[in-house]
Amino acid sequence: MKVLFIGDIVGKSGRNALREHLPFLRNKYNYDLLIVNGENSAHGKGITQKIYNSYIDMGVDVVTLGNHAFSKDNIYTFIAGADKLIRPANMAPEAIGRSVRIVELEGLKVGVYNIYGRVFMDNSTAMPIDAMKRLLEQYPSDIRIVDIHAEATGEKIAFMQYFRNDVQMIVGTHTHIQTADEGIYGSCAYITDVGMTGAFDSVLGRDTSEVLESMLNGTQTRYTVSTEPGILCGLFAEIDCNSKKAINVERIQIRP
Repeated sequence: MKVLFIGDIVGKSGRNALREHLPFLRNKYNYDLLIVNGENSAHGKGITQKIYNSYIDMGVDVVTLGNHAFSKDNIYTFIAGADKLIRPANMAPEAIGRSVRIVELEGLKVGVYNIYGRVFMDNSTAMPIDAMKRLLEQYPSDIRIVDIHAEATGEKIAFMQYFRNDVQMIVGTHTHIQTADEGIYGSCAYITDVGMTGAFDSVLGRDTSEVLESMLNGTQTRYTVSTEPGILCGLFAEIDCNSKKAINVERIQIRP
């Protein structure tokens, strides 16, 4: 089973980079499951129904979210019916939306789970390990893939070490900076942060001049997304369906 995960898509530059490179990625990796983190898709914060639908039209199987999941009011009108959209389980408000998507592939139940970090994160409602254990009990599956949306690298690594023999793929998201620690631990393909798909010459996808103005002069600014050409960051993993173990992992970075 081949899985492709594309990291935090930031604004229009990120969406354009995904659209531009997806045919190449589809041809090269011939993936069975495509997952994207879309929590920064709409002007850098949140996601709209129009953008969600555009991902589905591109062939995305699951869209994960994070701390900006509810930044756009529009999400409350469509999240209940968006069966391919999941939000972190242990993030307030918990009652809105779903945190797991299970699909059938090669005769197996493949579960994609969305988890939230606690260190340096707002609105966390439970420890990530406890939240994941609850999801595995409530939504069992044969192959398990996790997006842990978290700030602290140590927290993500500890999460992986706890579940390394229970899940097949763990992808860290949120920091927008790709780490170079991809590997297979136990049965699990892992990377601490997959990085962003957004403007390469920017500050985490945000307009550089705006960020510098705020830092140097203390100016109150709005969240302006950079319009520079986008980098695409992702992680590809192959999972053996018989042993239920990851057997290959590859970090992806396509710069403009």
